[in-house]
Amino acid sequence: MNSLAIVRVTIAVLAMLATLTAAQSPITVPQYAVDPLWPKPLPNLWILGAVAGVAVDRQDHVWIVHRPSTLQPNETRSIWRAAPPVLEFDVDGRLLQSWGGPGPGYEWPDLEHGIYVDDQVVWLGGGGEKDAQLLKFTRDGKFLLQIGHKGKNTGSNDTVNLGGSANLTVDRAANELYVADGYVNHRVIVFDAATGAYKRHWGAYGKRPDDSYFTQAGEKLPSPFSGAVQNENKPSQYDPAVASPQFRIVHSVRIAADGLVYVCDRTNDRVQVFRKDGTFVKEAFVARKTLGSGSVWDIAFSTDAAQKFLIINDGTNQQIWVLQRDTLAVVSAFGRAGHSAGEFYGAHVMASDSKGNLFIGETYEGKRVQKFTYRGLGPPQAPLIQ
Repeated sequence: MNSLAIVRVTIAVLAMLATLTAAQSPITVPQYAVDPLWPKPLPNLWILGAVAGVAVDRQDHVWIVHRPSTLQPNETRSIWRAAPPVLEFDVDGRLLQSWGGPGPGYEWPDLEHGIYVDDQVVWLGGGGEKDAQLLKFTRDGKFLLQIGHKGKNTGSNDTVNLGGSANLTVDRAANELYVADGYVNHRVIVFDAATGAYKRHWGAYGKRPDDSYFTQAGEKLPSPFSGAVQNENKPSQYDPAVASPQFRIVHSVRIAADGLVYVCDRTNDRVQVFRKDGTFVKEAFVARKTLGSGSVWDIAFSTDAAQKFLIINDGTNQQIWVLQRDTLAVVSAFGRAGHSAGEFYGAHVMASDSKGNLFIGETYEGKRVQKFTYRGLGPPQAPLIQ
């Protein structure tokens, strides 16, 4: 055997060994530990209602929007009072400022839902049945812009008004506002973030949404507006064996660093992936047999350069799912139901900071936001729900 042949054989053997080693190497996934001392107690005898939005700005300050109206009379009958709807915390969990509520020149939502914070502005949505508007403020609460008007929504192809929006994010490169729209409508809609002008929208699989799908089926989505938990036995006509041609509750929209757009179709138990023009790429189901309020509520990305993992919170099964972003395969999970630190009752909304820490807000009677500190990579955990 000549030297060239020996080199070729050696290279082939090394390649084979590398492949075998990679196949045998156990996968490692993000690990988290709850920080029971975050945030600090609120001042002024304030308490939180259901948390309906969480965002992290470039300073790693954590912003939340909550629903003061969800506090029960027995929670505020003594000295305790609802905090203002919008609160900003520093990295240590100290409250920096708070504001929000009805004011001149804009229509405050009946049911607060969703927050996005940029360097200069704060965007807020509304998930109430009549909430058809988005609001834009400065970081200290000065009103700037309203898109849509309360009570004016005409359906999922209305290009002026929203329909119970749940979440929103900005593509900074294009200065476009993406909205998960939402509880009443069944679509993603995009606006110019500076002017509020309509740009485009799409439904499931990148197609034009069709609200007649629901009316012809006699389907009325379970109302989230009363604050009551949806019937966990059967939501509307959701069938785990059939991939619905329409979004049901579009609960979150997030944009990855590579430009792919991820959409949480909450009560269809799935995440769908698109290009920014609405072209459908792929989908995956998570805990597909989940009924009631669904399993796919919000998304965060791991902070490695490739954003290798998706983190998805599930407010029905009270699990936090870890997926490989390239395959959308579930590789791990953590969490359980309960009210202690690290447990969940209605893991509703989520955001991550530059260090990979997660901030998870709880709805229903959870009424809090918890910090989960990123601890590096480690072995996966088997989900409690299959």
